[in-house]
Amino acid sequence: QVQLVESGGGLVQAGGSLRLSCAASGRFFSINAMGWYRGAPGKQRELVATITRGGSTNYADSVKGRFTISRDNAKNTVYLQMNSLKPEDTAVYFCNANIQYTRIYESWGQGTQVTVSS
Repeated sequence: QVQLVESGGGLVQAGGSLRLSCAASGRFFSINAMGWYRGAPGKQRELVATITRGGSTNYADSVKGRFTISRDNAKNTVYLQMNSLKPEDTAVYFCNANIQYTRIYESWGQGTQVTVSS
């Protein structure tokens, strides 16, 4: 089983920046796509950004131009650089990874809280 451990969340003022990290550990042959999702109270979990093993990225319209996803395949780590944060970015951010081992499956982190004050 793969464990995903997020870090880097916290409280920041509007206009500020945060950088989230998510490191994968455990047994696997490879990690395919990785991504970040977020969930706020009363709202469905939504996609923030994804990145393939080769580095192709995809972003939600609401974060384009402000957030940047990247990954270090050697460290099995994905990052989310969040700039120009807005109060509506407040949510729990979850890391996701598509894992290839004896089967292909999705793994989720426990989430890290991001709070943006106005």
